[in-house]
Amino acid sequence: MISDKPSQLVPKRRFPEYMQSRGWYHAKVSDLVKTVTPPKKLSTSNYLEDGRFPIIDQSQSFICGWTNDDEAVIQKPLPVIVFGDHTCVLKFVSQPFAQGADGIKIFTADERVSTEYLYHQLNHRPVMMEEYKRHFSTLKEKVVCFPDPKFGEQQKIADCLGSLDNLIAAEGRKLEILRQHKQGLVWRLFPLPGETQPRLRFPEFRDCPDWKSGHCRDIAKVLPGYGFPEKFQGNKKGQYPFYKVSDISRAIERGHRVISEANNYIDPDVLQKIRAKPVPAGTIIFAKIGEAIRSNRRVVTSTPAVIDNNTAGVKAIRMKILDEFLFYLWSNVSLIDHAGGVVPAVSKSALEDVPLCYPSDIEEQKHIADCLSELDTRISAQMAKIEAHWTHKRGLMQQLFPSLEGQ
Repeated sequence: MISDKPSQLVPKRRFPEYMQSRGWYHAKVSDLVKTVTPPKKLSTSNYLEDGRFPIIDQSQSFICGWTNDDEAVIQKPLPVIVFGDHTCVLKFVSQPFAQGADGIKIFTADERVSTEYLYHQLNHRPVMMEEYKRHFSTLKEKVVCFPDPKFGEQQKIADCLGSLDNLIAAEGRKLEILRQHKQGLVWRLFPLPGETQPRLRFPEFRDCPDWKSGHCRDIAKVLPGYGFPEKFQGNKKGQYPFYKVSDISRAIERGHRVISEANNYIDPDVLQKIRAKPVPAGTIIFAKIGEAIRSNRRVVTSTPAVIDNNTAGVKAIRMKILDEFLFYLWSNVSLIDHAGGVVPAVSKSALEDVPLCYPSDIEEQKHIADCLSELDTRISAQMAKIEAHWTHKRGLMQQLFPSLEGQ
């Protein structure tokens, strides 16, 4: 229930024109929203690559597909908030759209809170995902704070945070363009599957011999990970960083090609007990089992490191191939194509048998690696720029919304 009287709860920062305004109200989400039932739900088999209306589901991507089916479109009320019941993803939608499959809740705010303002409040203190369960019941119990809608403070806050969202979205589009440009270059600078020659070579190498065809074992060593008993899972101060698949994913998400931070470290005496060896600095490490194989995520170790038994590494053989070139060559390999078993996994022998094509001229390798490395540097800088905007927004929300301890 909502009290008729405002509380003493106020944010740390208010816009000057509202400094003397009364305290804010607070209420549970369930008291402030009305759910919206879509006229129809579209299955993934009905998604189009292009169409008149976007399809929105609970995935991280804002739009998951398109449709021309007028009968499936939510035309009003708009705007609405879309909540991923399993993923906890929040989306603010102000245009007609269709619901994709199951797993989302659609709702709009009542007259006491603007829908856009509520969206930002919910983003300030989001529901945390707990495995694969439904979370809307948790969201409905969340308490939100809001000023009196009659005086415009809600809209002022929504406009401020919305402008930051627009800036973040614009920088995100620049990031996507850079990624697409890099992927287009990779497709041209390396042979396509089933082919042995690239479609694009730098002018100074067009008269050089064709690329060599071989296997991973010809140019690189495959290095295994190790299974550690629970008592040897590492500590915070050991000599060698200990990397798992989750560490690889975390480094990639931060825009790092080289991995240098670890949650745990392993001491040499532990390695001796289980007869394990660290991989050398400059080793390309990656997932070798499970669905993580499909992501093709690769990072390079900055120092000698230990990897667990769900990961593996490859290290260039000196004089045959450059470490930097091998990174991009190996990143272009789809390991799922070489996996077997009910749970997909690639064995050491399967990794050694991966067919690879490469130029014998070290200078050509260097040109390709330098070109893609420069793009990676720009991509990392763009990711850092976006993260800085997110950090600014999170700090601003802490100032613009009152603190609700224990909620």
